[in-house]
Amino acid sequence: MSEATDPEINPEDGALAVLPPAASLPAAPVGGGALAVRAWFDEAIDVIEPAMDGSLAAERESALMFQRMAKAENTRVAYRAAVRAWCAWCEHRGLSPLPASGTDVATFLAAERRRGLTPNTIDLRRAAIRYLHRAAGCAVPTGDICVAETVAGIRRDAARKGELPEKKAAATASIIQQILAKIADDPRGLRDKAIILVGFAGALRRSELAAIRVEHLEQTERGLRLTIAQTKGSQAAAVTIPLPYGDTELCPVRALARWREVAGITSGPVFRRIWLPKHSKAELVSGGEPPPPPRIGIDAISPFAIASMVQARAASAGFDGPHFGGHSLKRGALTTGMERGVHPADLKRLGRTRVLTSSANTCSSAISSTATP
Repeated sequence: MSEATDPEINPEDGALAVLPPAASLPAAPVGGGALAVRAWFDEAIDVIEPAMDGSLAAERESALMFQRMAKAENTRVAYRAAVRAWCAWCEHRGLSPLPASGTDVATFLAAERRRGLTPNTIDLRRAAIRYLHRAAGCAVPTGDICVAETVAGIRRDAARKGELPEKKAAATASIIQQILAKIADDPRGLRDKAIILVGFAGALRRSELAAIRVEHLEQTERGLRLTIAQTKGSQAAAVTIPLPYGDTELCPVRALARWREVAGITSGPVFRRIWLPKHSKAELVSGGEPPPPPRIGIDAISPFAIASMVQARAASAGFDGPHFGGHSLKRGALTTGMERGVHPADLKRLGRTRVLTSSANTCSSAISSTATP
């Protein structure tokens, strides 16, 4: 999946007002070559926590750090890729990417569209170029009328051709049951089952799943209470999501407990990377010592690895793997709730437009208690 189709990226995430450059960040290479601009932007968009020594320079560094942190990690990754594409295009045509003219930006976006990029990707390219110029303190060319009309024309062309944004398939309760039936109860299988069931019961995004830590979980009589420090719908405030006990094999609480017991996880990231042991075919044929067990790491699994895992597990169960991804769990939860007659207001709360624990708990219980067919 390219950054263009990632449902967790908001291409219209507004750029922030630019603070005075931090001491550790070199001046923007205004009028410089594409390679210099790309290298500067890669450094400028990273979040680096400065050492606090009480000086004004250190405090300015901190202000810049928080400015960068206003962009979600997925957005920063996508902006970095978009600026690299912009710089490569400028370099090939002998243009300076910073500052740019509105005409050049419009030409670049049109060229990207002719390469087959979607309107959402075009919006992301435009937003990244806008952010690049604001970060460098340059006049922003992306608001020029020629750019706006080019983007409008691209969207009209896509509508005329019947192009629709790609949506991942919804992993509903029945699909989840079929996927789980093909997963073994080895360490990797137990981890993947827990990821799928927790993501399904809580209607979680892949980034939210990857960020879960033991200290975010609270045991209750009805199951678990999960606190997520930051979500796409609430960047500045934590939300609480109930994970109730289920009556069937779709119970997220028991699946999570089995995984944590096998992995010996008592603190830190809940869903972690796993390395399978390497062994040769000769060792297998000789019938010697059994291979060592998988090694469970200490670092959290990445959101991208979760998406790939869901695709692979869906393909193993006979589904079209590429049509599934990390977002399939959230879509599947909401679709299952709708099929089971959950009130639309409760579904909206479960989707965390605004979370209210009591109503979300009712919806989660209805989803995780789906009867076995």
